[in-house]
Amino acid sequence: MATKNVKSNKPSGSKSKQNPDKSKLKAHSNTLKSQLNETKATGLIDGVFIFTGPITISEFGKKINKNVAEIVKYFFKSGGMVTPNTSLTEEQIGELALEFGFDFKKEVEVTKSNIFETLQVDDNEADLKARPAVVTIMGHVDHGKTTLLDSIRNTNINVTDGEFGGITQHIGAYQIKTDKNQKITFIDTPGHEAFTEMRARGADVTDIVILVVAADDGVMPQTEEAIDHAKAAAVPIIVFVNKIDKPGADSNRVKTELMRFNIVAEEFGGDVPFIEGSAKNRQGLENLLETIILVSELKELKANPEKFATGTVIEAHLSKSRGPMATVLVQHGTLNMRNLVVAGATYGLIKDMENENGAKVKSALPSQPVVLVGLNEVPRAGDKFMVVSEEKMARDIAEAQLERQIQESRNKAQSFTLDSIKNQIDQGNLKSVNVILKADTQGSVEAVRNSLQKITIPGVKLDVIRATVGAISNSDITLALASNAIVYGFNVRPTAQVRQKADEDGVEVRLHTIIYKVIEELEEAAKGMLDPIFEEKVLGQAEVRQIFKHSQVGTIAGCHVIDGVIPRGSKLRILRDGIIIYTGELSSLKHVKEEIKEAKKDQDCGLTIKNFNDIKENDIIEVYKVEEVK
Repeated sequence: MATKNVKSNKPSGSKSKQNPDKSKLKAHSNTLKSQLNETKATGLIDGVFIFTGPITISEFGKKINKNVAEIVKYFFKSGGMVTPNTSLTEEQIGELALEFGFDFKKEVEVTKSNIFETLQVDDNEADLKARPAVVTIMGHVDHGKTTLLDSIRNTNINVTDGEFGGITQHIGAYQIKTDKNQKITFIDTPGHEAFTEMRARGADVTDIVILVVAADDGVMPQTEEAIDHAKAAAVPIIVFVNKIDKPGADSNRVKTELMRFNIVAEEFGGDVPFIEGSAKNRQGLENLLETIILVSELKELKANPEKFATGTVIEAHLSKSRGPMATVLVQHGTLNMRNLVVAGATYGLIKDMENENGAKVKSALPSQPVVLVGLNEVPRAGDKFMVVSEEKMARDIAEAQLERQIQESRNKAQSFTLDSIKNQIDQGNLKSVNVILKADTQGSVEAVRNSLQKITIPGVKLDVIRATVGAISNSDITLALASNAIVYGFNVRPTAQVRQKADEDGVEVRLHTIIYKVIEELEEAAKGMLDPIFEEKVLGQAEVRQIFKHSQVGTIAGCHVIDGVIPRGSKLRILRDGIIIYTGELSSLKHVKEEIKEAKKDQDCGLTIKNFNDIKENDIIEVYKVEEVK
């Protein structure tokens, strides 16, 4: 009903204010279409090899006008087993380009599935305007996070009313004005897990983290977890030492304890601001807000409000009366009523737009959160959104994003295991292993961490991003998901719920009770990340003396072993006049009518080759094996 009233009460002259200028909309549409339709020129251009993605050896040879045999020979020399149809990784393309004497460059093509990451809209420096900082409050339970936010908002509506234990039960976003009319946006999360869940989807929305620590309680387990998540996000931290008015409050103790985590107060020569106060009594809030403004000014936060909006979904739910509703944070441009938006795998025309207090708004500027009504489905928290110009384009992008999400969910289970790390490296990723370590005692934690830090393997970085005492928790799994980490438990076990979350998120959890086993496994994993060297060993050769045709078996080659041995099930090559005409493996090996394990030199045998029948007399069958050199 409220939506209808808004529509019926629109002033006649409001259309031009709510809808962008037609020429601007057309220009935006042309930008999207041109980048989506743009085909990058590839190949050797002015001495630089340009490519957009993986290509085969055959295609690479054609583009640089080189014989494919030269390229295959290059890989054979370094122990690589390749064929003309082998697909080259980015790393291999660069390696080959340099080998043949020219530079290389990868061009990124904009597609409907990667448009949120790759779309280029250039901003003139003159168009960039200062924007408010986006701040997230984190810390241990009951240390006053929600009370602090409530006090900052300066409202009679208590965030904790009606919520169990005073813990925030949803994700929201709120914008406040200081006494000097400066704006700050606060992301209100139910904890660091939600913060990192969003970051795991690429939603880097936070500019500053406020770490709340109770002066009468000090650093607690969730404080440590909050620090880990804030550091992983690589954003500035401001510490608010809360409950300074309570008996037993000791701010110096908090500062000392935090030094263990490399959070050093400015008064001790560090770079982290510490604000003392009481959220309940509104003490120290003015100092905190001034510090946030100062840090944001040093970061020079800017955005262009003149272009069409892009941003991130903070929270979303399904309302029985109004349909899908999404809280979004505008990060660039201006979002207007009646804009057509794509948010992840959803899309729709904005029918209604409200601020955090439920008031109707017609537009939202950078760093401003608003609630949208009008999407066809409920998007995910952390999904990117953007304004588009045509419904068909919106639908096509949403469908492509859905396909991408489905593919990512299929691949997720293989993304964070020791076995799959090598594949990520082959795709050009950093050679590093992130580890989360949980143990039963502090002594065990320190012993294992110190041992891990002594592992030195050239080309591989081993990074322990968390090492704490206690059972493996959901927070550990969430941080592992966001940081591509493996969780190691020493004398601890996850609960059934934590194990289920790890399985769903595709995070590998490895459990041990012997310290050296943890060290040994990680060391082997790190060594395995180095590019392996393979060596081919020829086992034997047999000459085809006679051919037999069999209606059920196919072609049987009567052979004489001329060198070495021919083991059953071996890999083989068929040589005809010294040229390889087929590569495959033995299907069967017999002497007379009996199966044998191997045929030795000067012995006759009959054999069949898997999926190959075009064998001729005088062909040489060469069997071999490929061994990895440690």
